[in-house]
Amino acid sequence: MNKTGLFLSIVVVLTAFFTVYAYAKDTCTEETARINEATNSAAVPMKGKVLVAYFTSPETDGIDASSGASRLIADGKLYGNTEYVATLISQKTGGDLFRIKTEQTYPGTHKGLIEAAKKEIDGNARPRLSTHIRNLQDYDVIFIGFPNWWYDMPMPVYSFFDEYDFTGKTLIPFCTHGGSRFSQAEKTIATLEPGAKMQKGLAVSRNNAGKSETSIQNWLQRLGFGE
Repeated sequence: MNKTGLFLSIVVVLTAFFTVYAYAKDTCTEETARINEATNSAAVPMKGKVLVAYFTSPETDGIDASSGASRLIADGKLYGNTEYVATLISQKTGGDLFRIKTEQTYPGTHKGLIEAAKKEIDGNARPRLSTHIRNLQDYDVIFIGFPNWWYDMPMPVYSFFDEYDFTGKTLIPFCTHGGSRFSQAEKTIATLEPGAKMQKGLAVSRNNAGKSETSIQNWLQRLGFGE
């Protein structure tokens, strides 16, 4: 092969390489844009009936409730961390509370609970729910809260999304966590409910759940809710 032929071959190879690279980059950019649009584009209506749905499974094995991983005491009452955050959101938005419950009972011990959660996640389980929303059509905005279990939503929350179609509704997630925030949960919800209008959620550290009222209030105000 002469020098001219070699040069032309190199040009052809480089052209093909950059064409494939550009296509892959555009595809990735489009997917990122779709997710960002799903989680940020919709504005929460100032008016509309609100539902605050949440899943909680507080530990009951003698851990000091003021420092336990999943529960706290406020105003003399014992709450799961997620339950407490849900209660504050309900109070500040006027939304109805709805607890996602399963037919099965989760262990109260920390070790037992995390082992049960891991087993469900590994098996992609869909626990049967014992509570159901009878009047979903009445609600315009649904807050959905859960603890971060093994860098994911608890599997009962997957059961919850399997049961309902939130097309046309505004979905606003919130979670309690030990350092992992939402992990990929916001993107997962946007994928599971493509017809819903997503808003950016709030992640509350379990260490700060009992002191989260101000941050919750500020978040709600940014979303368009005010007292």
